[in-house]
Amino acid sequence: MKTLSVGQLAKGANVNIETVRYYERRGLLPEPKRRESGYREYLQGDVFRIKFIKRAQELGFTLKEISELLALRVDSKTTCAKMKKQTEAKISDIEEKIRLLKKMKVALGKLASSCQEHAPPHGCPILEYLHEQSNW
Repeated sequence: MKTLSVGQLAKGANVNIETVRYYERRGLLPEPKRRESGYREYLQGDVFRIKFIKRAQELGFTLKEISELLALRVDSKTTCAKMKKQTEAKISDIEEKIRLLKKMKVALGKLASSCQEHAPPHGCPILEYLHEQSNW
């Protein structure tokens, strides 16, 4: 079985070497075997695992949630219903974020429309609003 160096693993998974090390520290990648020289030896399956992690991140899953997904993936008692529940929870999270982002957009739009472009900064409604909200 051919092993990979950390550089080969990172290149194969299209990530930075530091990303590989970070995933190891977070427990998302199993502790690799080491050569006598101390260099880590990875398996081809680790490339697929990192790609799984990256795809899950692209869908909005946190590293904690991805850790749970990885555990479900290898659990022989896992059903598709468990995965569906995780996914539906993520959809709810995303819908809440969209709601908050829309609210932020409206608030910023109001602030931007109240701005007189050539007014001095001490009278800027955007800066005044931020100052008032910061209790500075």
